[in-house]
Amino acid sequence: MWKLPLTKFSNMRFPTPVALSWIAELIGAEVIGDEHALAGGINEIHRVEPGDLAFVDHPKYYNTCLQSAASFIIINTKEVSIPEGKALLVVNQPFDAYTAIVEYFRPFQPAVKPVSDTAKIGAGTYIAPQVFIGEHVIIGRNCRIQPNVTILEHCVIGDDVVIQSGTVIGSDAFYYNTKKDRENWYRRMLSCGRVVIEDAVEIGAGCTIDRGVSHDTVIGRGTKIDNQVHIGHDTIVGRNCLFAAQVGIAGATTIEDGVVLWGQVGVNKTLTIGKNAVIYAQSGVGVDVEPGKIYFGSPAEDASIKKRELVWIKRIPELWQKVMNS
Repeated sequence: MWKLPLTKFSNMRFPTPVALSWIAELIGAEVIGDEHALAGGINEIHRVEPGDLAFVDHPKYYNTCLQSAASFIIINTKEVSIPEGKALLVVNQPFDAYTAIVEYFRPFQPAVKPVSDTAKIGAGTYIAPQVFIGEHVIIGRNCRIQPNVTILEHCVIGDDVVIQSGTVIGSDAFYYNTKKDRENWYRRMLSCGRVVIEDAVEIGAGCTIDRGVSHDTVIGRGTKIDNQVHIGHDTIVGRNCLFAAQVGIAGATTIEDGVVLWGQVGVNKTLTIGKNAVIYAQSGVGVDVEPGKIYFGSPAEDASIKKRELVWIKRIPELWQKVMNS
């Protein structure tokens, strides 16, 4: 029996490693460095790994990209210091080059059936009426996929997973290339990543889990998600987490094992919430959160401190009256 590929999360891998000279011809780039070097895939800057290809098109981010783990950089200037072991592909429009690569290796495939012939579905899995399952989706054994669920192309679902009605798995990332010197300020970055949901995950009704821009969005084994939760692109959620209703998590965030997010918690992009942290309802998380602590408020802070602050705030009218009467 085929085995679910849940042991490794990654970027959008090329079918085989590709020489920079071939990529340069595809996108019309000049190679600075070893044109025979092999790129394994393309990735978004927040999740890059050695062997990856990334792009940058603004001087503000040149150094960040050049100092990242990416081995190959699509860039629109030669006037940079190239770190040892890296190579550049110089083009006028790096964003267009990124788009061309994604369209070549992962072209859009229009659906012709509610459940694609290329989907693999394990034994004992129930697929309700009105479910859509896209191209190259893998679903494990003994899952329950309720009516009106949408699972889009290349997503991977483990064993014993429950997905309630109206949930969308693998929607495109809310991620844009922004330049205000053109008529269309925001140009959507094509999403070529996946959503990978590990075993024994339960997802409520009306949830949305975006695919990665070019990496995987991951929901770890045993995590339970309530209704109307949104999880952004390239986010990695650990094992045995618990998310209550209306939680919203922005892109490229890392949530470690055992984290609890109560109702209407909002989490900013590219931060880390440490293992076994608890965030009370309606809190706003804007910076990294330490493991094993309880947080509350917006911005979220240590809950014990925040509660004392609220007590003093409630006493302000009383204290003011005492001052006025003294």
